[in-house]
Amino acid sequence: MLNSYDELNEMQIDVLREIGNIGAGNAATSLAEMLDEMVQITVPVVKITGFDEAIKALGGAECMTVGVLVNFSGEANGMIMFLLNTKDAIRITDILVSQDGEEEGQLNDLKLSAIKEIGNILSASYINSISTLTGLSINLSIPYIAIDMAGALMSVPIIEFGSLGDSVMFIEEGFIGQKNDLKSHIIMFAEIDTLKIIMERLGL
Repeated sequence: MLNSYDELNEMQIDVLREIGNIGAGNAATSLAEMLDEMVQITVPVVKITGFDEAIKALGGAECMTVGVLVNFSGEANGMIMFLLNTKDAIRITDILVSQDGEEEGQLNDLKLSAIKEIGNILSASYINSISTLTGLSINLSIPYIAIDMAGALMSVPIIEFGSLGDSVMFIEEGFIGQKNDLKSHIIMFAEIDTLKIIMERLGL
């Protein structure tokens, strides 16, 4: 009986990695459309890791980060966080949002709205991969965006899911475009009952 992330066996972890790989491929396609250029995705690093290790991979607890949080519910429940350090967030929004010189290199409301939309699209890519593989009906909330230190942003899922164990699904992706490249992170938290359903649907 699965009671926490820490009890996942290697085969179950491999399934989660494959879901992450499929979601990453869909995410790269969506990002390429938004940036209007070809984007190649590096092989995503998908792992089950501890909260502390995830925070370190984000650049440390004090690293200023833009986070987009999307909750999912229905036949599967949990949350997804799309995370970019502020430098990468500025670089990608300078491409997406054409503004005069004094606005370049800054995160204003228009650029934050663009990041929110990116987070929403990428979160949907991962949830759709789960839905396609399992047949589960899953709904997404509106996206919420915040700029804060990585440790502060991660405190939200830690409070919400910490009782399920200290491990999370952590996906690091590198997107390489013709003119730009950036690194993003997706952190996915699913309730234990959701993990059980996913594994059952996939015959594990």
